[in-house]
Amino acid sequence: MAITFYYGSGSPYAWRVWLALEHKGLSYDLRTISFSENDHKKPEFLKLNPRHRVPVIVDGEFTLYESAAIVEYLDEQYSSGGRLFPGDARRRATIRRLVREADDYLAGAMDPFAEAVLFTKREAWNAEEIATAQSKFGRELSRWEAALNGDFLAGELSAVDFAVYPMLALCLRMDLRKPDLNVKGQLGPNLQAWMKRIEALPYLDKTIPPHWKK
Repeated sequence: MAITFYYGSGSPYAWRVWLALEHKGLSYDLRTISFSENDHKKPEFLKLNPRHRVPVIVDGEFTLYESAAIVEYLDEQYSSGGRLFPGDARRRATIRRLVREADDYLAGAMDPFAEAVLFTKREAWNAEEIATAQSKFGRELSRWEAALNGDFLAGELSAVDFAVYPMLALCLRMDLRKPDLNVKGQLGPNLQAWMKRIEALPYLDKTIPPHWKK
């Protein structure tokens, strides 16, 4: 039986799970939740996730939300495809630590920046607020740039790569809306090369948020 995957286009957390499903080679039924139609607030969805957020998966009689938990579940429940937490206990612990850093620190720097640019009307943009948020985001990026010394963030391709890539891809969208930000220029050579390696994955294009392709 295929996994039912509730997804929202543009959500970096839902994108993380989509990449994990593809990496594991799992069958799934994609259900797109429309934010503009408030699908995430409808009673039928709230039965799956009372916090009204994507992603959510339904695997048989088991329902799970929160992207990091979903990714771990998929890796533990299914042996097919690539491992999301490869290696020995120490390597797996390192991957989990990096996922937490992405969710706590990178996302913590990303969210105010994205809110100030992508989710605020142009006429309400606050230059000082944007500059402050971008500076904080840049400082966090520099940590990831300095720590990246291999092909992927934890050595082998893993859950942390699928956590971080959608966040950075979302932030690069800001350059389309406000080109003078030059978010791409904040990425160092290590992160730029790493993003190209992720983009070379055979299933990456399939998972790009549909509305980004328009």
